Amino acid sequence: MAKALEAGWLELWYQPKIGSQTLERRGAEALIRMRHPELGIVQPAGFILQMGEQLLPALSQFVIAQAAADRRYFLAAQRPLDLAINLPIPFLDDPAAFDYLCRQLPDHPAFEGLILEVDGSEITRDVSAARHFAEQARLRKLVISVAWAGSGARSCGIFRSSKSRSRRSWSPVVRRIVPSGRFAAIPFVIAANQFGARTVVLGIENHADFVTARELGFDLIQGFVFAKPMGAQSFARTIGAI
Repeated sequence: MAKALEAGWLELWYQPKIGSQTLERRGAEALIRMRHPELGIVQPAGFILQMGEQLLPALSQFVIAQAAADRRYFLAAQRPLDLAINLPIPFLDDPAAFDYLCRQLPDHPAFEGLILEVDGSEITRDVSAARHFAEQARLRKLVISVAWAGSGARSCGIFRSSKSRSRRSWSPVVRRIVPSGRFAAIPFVIAANQFGARTVVLGIENHADFVTARELGFDLIQGFVFAKPMGAQSFARTIGAI
């Protein structure tokens, strides 16, 4: 990973998020990939688990800077687009790291904000850090997306008072990863609605799962049924199309 960061082998790819009712392209999640000179494209499972914690800040800074750079392709489309990146709570709890994040945000009238996707289990391990970050985020064009864990409802509660407003009303986002096409999501959707949160379901790979997710009331759908992750320029060319 240290060599990959130094040599510029890392990239961000983007997977679209589709409105469950309108089928419009509403946003995208940035996903990291490694373009190894010999192995080709390497998925995160091939290198993230072996990465030491000491490299986590550098990797997080790369994600922030690259997402900000890629944004120029998306702004040209002149359409609202919710862009999400994955960052760990320990990184965001560092004042210097949060300041770095804020300095990378585009100063552009078309910039609608940035979604920060965090692991629900990290929140429950350090509630005070998560609450502090939520309070800081609501002062910026930042919104929290919580990956659903067993205690996800508690995680939503942390951000109940963290809503921030820009030209649109931003509220927390809650994500759900669907394991093997099986749904147990009705309590999840109800809990999210109680907190005024939008819901995103990930891992939808076939039409049957898409229909089920829409009937359950998820707001956004993400998965291979619509598109695989793609490079920034390729994603920019598809904005406005399914």
